[in-house]
Amino acid sequence: MQNAGQLSRRQMLAAAGFTGLAVLTGCGGGDDGGNPKDLSGKRHGAMKNYRAGQRFKAAEPLSFSVLHNNNPVYPMKDSWLFWKELTRRTGVTLKPVDVPLADYEKKRSVLIGAGDAPFLIPKTYHPSEVAFVSSGAILPVSDYVHLMPNFRDKARKWKLEPELDSIRQSDGKYYLLPGLHEKAKATYSLSLRTDVLDRHGLTLPTTWDEVREVLTALKEEYPGRYPLSDRWSTNTPFPCGALFGYLGQAFGVRAGWSYDNISFDPTAGRFVFTGAQDGYRRMVEYVRGLVADKLMDPESFSQTDDQAVQKLLAEKCFAMSANPQELVQNYRYNLEKQVEGARIEMIPVPIGPAGPVVLGGTRLENGVMVSSKALDNDGFVAMMQFLDWLWYSDEGQKFCKWGVEGVTYTEPGGRPRLKPGISLMGSDPDAAKDLQKDYGFFNGVFTYGGSWELVSSSFGPDEKKFQDAMARRRQLPVDPAHPLRSFEQEQATLWDTPLKDTVIQNTLKFVLGKRPLSEWDDYVAELEAKNMRPLVDLHNKAYERFAKENG
Repeated sequence: MQNAGQLSRRQMLAAAGFTGLAVLTGCGGGDDGGNPKDLSGKRHGAMKNYRAGQRFKAAEPLSFSVLHNNNPVYPMKDSWLFWKELTRRTGVTLKPVDVPLADYEKKRSVLIGAGDAPFLIPKTYHPSEVAFVSSGAILPVSDYVHLMPNFRDKARKWKLEPELDSIRQSDGKYYLLPGLHEKAKATYSLSLRTDVLDRHGLTLPTTWDEVREVLTALKEEYPGRYPLSDRWSTNTPFPCGALFGYLGQAFGVRAGWSYDNISFDPTAGRFVFTGAQDGYRRMVEYVRGLVADKLMDPESFSQTDDQAVQKLLAEKCFAMSANPQELVQNYRYNLEKQVEGARIEMIPVPIGPAGPVVLGGTRLENGVMVSSKALDNDGFVAMMQFLDWLWYSDEGQKFCKWGVEGVTYTEPGGRPRLKPGISLMGSDPDAAKDLQKDYGFFNGVFTYGGSWELVSSSFGPDEKKFQDAMARRRQLPVDPAHPLRSFEQEQATLWDTPLKDTVIQNTLKFVLGKRPLSEWDDYVAELEAKNMRPLVDLHNKAYERFAKENG
């Protein structure tokens, strides 16, 4: 990287928010760390020497508004212990602006557009924040992370600079404070009936070639059934979005729910179109082979979740995509009631041509935007310190997740355990109280990210085994920053949607045999006719520009 003496004034200004030059190496605690913003009149209630690992306690009682995503699974209550204990510990009272989960993104946009947004706007997934950048409605939060020692400490310790760079905008700044994970956390994989495998002398597969072998053997034993039937296909933009998501990473591409039109090819050093990559084609060929040989149910791409799960419970199939919660609370619980001796296990994502990898970028989660109006408040510095403690300190994250020691949990052997009579996501069906519904903890608005120790503290035995195996895998490189300017973003949006629709439609046609794979080149030509190359060129231009302007 160039030193400061070699940078032009324009480059230095562009780099003001750049992690490598300022944020992660700047001064910690309560001073401005060299940041050009004058915050001398905005320190009401702030701590003078706030530092990482220290509990935030406001010097004066404060209150801040926060947008609250009201989940119908645990509807918000003013009586939650979460609110009361938070005020007791920090001196801050949060004033939630309650929005139903189903309307959250729409209502958030309306509030921001009207200038009525609360100061803190959590539960925002990148790149949703981009829509609010040009209007100035949200703050370039990278200008203020010098006030957030816990955020900076974790980003530095966990080497998250590449991930943070990936969410920067064309001015070199980022406008979202994402959840930070120490390790990538996998969510979905394949589950199989282990009692059926044992009955026929089969072992759990570790590669996608072995998956095919196991499914072939099951088809021979049960010729009238499809060994694999899948779900998560309706009400999503990508049929079998979970399956394609974890299968795609085995082929080194983003697919399914992880799909994005643009991906970075580290070998070529340029961005390419995901749906035209060779790895994407090979992934499609693999699934087509399963469907053609009747190893996978073609209704997987159209059936509802309930229809799929009923096939598993009725033993019409023996394998299905799962996540740890569904495995335990749905599949296993109901199978054991209906089929004597039934056992089912979720395996680590099978390994494919890309080797034992996980997708890059998964160590960032949804995060918090800050309304520009907050900067006018004389308690702005205290608010940023509070935000840092609640969402990014070890103590704050543990509080949000588990609650109050001795009241909602105990800690035998240093590992949190719910107090008897309290349930979390069905862990104790007979419990009188629920950690989310009755106390307000483990709320998705406040609970995400953290150390592997904290994230794994709520894992059951199945998930711990699965996640430990996945955590040992190599993370694929994160796509480098390539922020588009506002007029470029508008153009890209016009091209993106029809291209993505073409990819999804043809992926489905290819795997179902409604279009022969011999027409792959024709499909790529159709993408080119819909501006595939101009879109790729646009992103490569942005990539080259950002790299040049930010060293």
